[in-house]
Amino acid sequence: AGHRRKYACRKLDIKLIPSIVRELSRDEAVIEMVDSNLHREHILPSEKARAYKMKMDAMRSQGKRTDLTSVQIEQKLTSREILAAQKGESASTIQRYIRLTHLIDPIRDMVDTGKPGFAAGVELFFLSHREQENLLIVMQEEEKVPNGAQAKALRKASAAGELPDTDTIRA
Repeated sequence: AGHRRKYACRKLDIKLIPSIVRELSRDEAVIEMVDSNLHREHILPSEKARAYKMKMDAMRSQGKRTDLTSVQIEQKLTSREILAAQKGESASTIQRYIRLTHLIDPIRDMVDTGKPGFAAGVELFFLSHREQENLLIVMQEEEKVPNGAQAKALRKASAAGELPDTDTIRA
């Protein structure tokens, strides 16, 4: 943490940088880093997706139950619900962002540029990696990207096993 502050101080030729050193577990350090990065003004959908996934993984790791004899009185919130409350997002929005982490890199990079859009990117998550690779070929050849409705149709066709090759995707 603090690398942006260090960079700014270097640019301003400030030699002494005040800092606080804290002992943290790996999971605590990940959570601190993600929270710091999510405060940036401009953050790409893929960056937000990776940050949410990292934080949820760290939260889950921290929350592993060690006392198996205790009785749970209240309904325990999921990591996604806790993260959603902390970030002012819905749990389903958190889940949708995390789905972007499962897109192949070129398609995820395209979502970062807005073509295809976020909603379409989330729908494309449901395609297998092979189907995503075939879709990428078609997008590059046709110089087109699917909109939300087309991405939904691709998801439905994938679920039905109807996307075996690039010709089917073109149709």
